[in-house]
Amino acid sequence: MQISRTGTCKSFANCNFSKHGFTLIELVVVIFLISIITALVMPSLWSTDRGSLKNSANHLSSTLRYMYDEALSKKQSYFFNINFTDRAWGFKSENESKSFKTENDFDIKDVIVPSLGKVHDGELLLEFGPLGPAEPVTLHLQKGNAEYTIIFNHLNGRTKILEGYHQ
Repeated sequence: MQISRTGTCKSFANCNFSKHGFTLIELVVVIFLISIITALVMPSLWSTDRGSLKNSANHLSSTLRYMYDEALSKKQSYFFNINFTDRAWGFKSENESKSFKTENDFDIKDVIVPSLGKVHDGELLLEFGPLGPAEPVTLHLQKGNAEYTIIFNHLNGRTKILEGYHQ
């Protein structure tokens, strides 16, 4: 014997389920499942300043490492360019050239190079020669209240990404 919302039934074919709505327990379970799925999915859909800035810092960091490796392996110069006025950055060599606009993604707040000091306006051109760059480079990125620092080690081509503004 089966028990349903309408009472007892002798067989499934004889039961009439269409006359009644959902029970309160069924509604609560469905709403609970929808809320759990929403809580798991929505954070990945929302772009936070900190998350997108971290991605931009990783992209810039990997570009610096790429230029270092390519300059050493191909024994040719690469030039890293930051244009604060146009909010753009990129690199070029004899064989390749890439440029990127920061637009609303992030701002390059400033760049610290020992021989030039802190540069935050105009245009900056750094050479990555066949032996790598001559000095370390520190870049500060900002988006909203979030800030990241990229420290490039000129001796081994490694980068370090730190949350916040670090000298």
